[in-house]
Amino acid sequence: MQRYFVPSNQWQDQTLTITDDDYHHIVNVMRMKEGQSIICSSNGMSYLCEIVQIHDKEVTCQVLEKLNENQELPITVTLAQGLPKGDKLDFIVQKATELGMKYFAPLQLDRSIVKWDHKKEQKKLERLRKIAKEASEQSHRAVVPTIHEKHTLKELFNNHSFDHCWVASELVAKEDVKHSPSFKEAIQQVKEGEHILLIVGPEGGFSDEEIHFLEELKCRSIRLGPRILRTETAPLYALSAMSFYFEEWRCEV
Repeated sequence: MQRYFVPSNQWQDQTLTITDDDYHHIVNVMRMKEGQSIICSSNGMSYLCEIVQIHDKEVTCQVLEKLNENQELPITVTLAQGLPKGDKLDFIVQKATELGMKYFAPLQLDRSIVKWDHKKEQKKLERLRKIAKEASEQSHRAVVPTIHEKHTLKELFNNHSFDHCWVASELVAKEDVKHSPSFKEAIQQVKEGEHILLIVGPEGGFSDEEIHFLEELKCRSIRLGPRILRTETAPLYALSAMSFYFEEWRCEV
């Protein structure tokens, strides 16, 4: 069944209106008719709704019932990603959304080849927010991840607080597994409801200054296997492991 995220200001009691791109999708792509059912989400809740009237520029729906769904990770994950080249950021946001990421912060790091000016940043953020919304609908989530504006490392820690900070470092992957920081150890220390910050560097990795800054803040470097992962692979490895640990293995944390 098709799902749509409808802003709270388009709800009134048990009635809601759908406009813009979602209107186009319902009417022109899916060719839905009055009387058909869809699922609409807002503020973390999902509802089974019936299309009651299709107008020229909006679709009016009636709420039939509230759905009891639970597709969100039992922990909160912020992914802070060093700006990569090309369209890799689109891929990362799409897949990280499917895997349960709650917040996303693009990072301008020392070795980021890509530089965003203000005009380019706003266009990029608009695209990423659209990708996150579509990925949330596809994966049947009840919330759309928040896409923050571009941060520096200092801004990231000045503007937000976290229970755990993990750094995916290629230097750790090269170390002897018996002596390198353990992802297993780190994940076992997380309690349900806590907030994890996962920091991933760009293609060139982190500078010495950035590693020193993160160490000063007691951020923990974690080993994501013995191989050197691409910048777009590392966050998906970590999120997949967190999903398996907290949702499928059902460990008590």
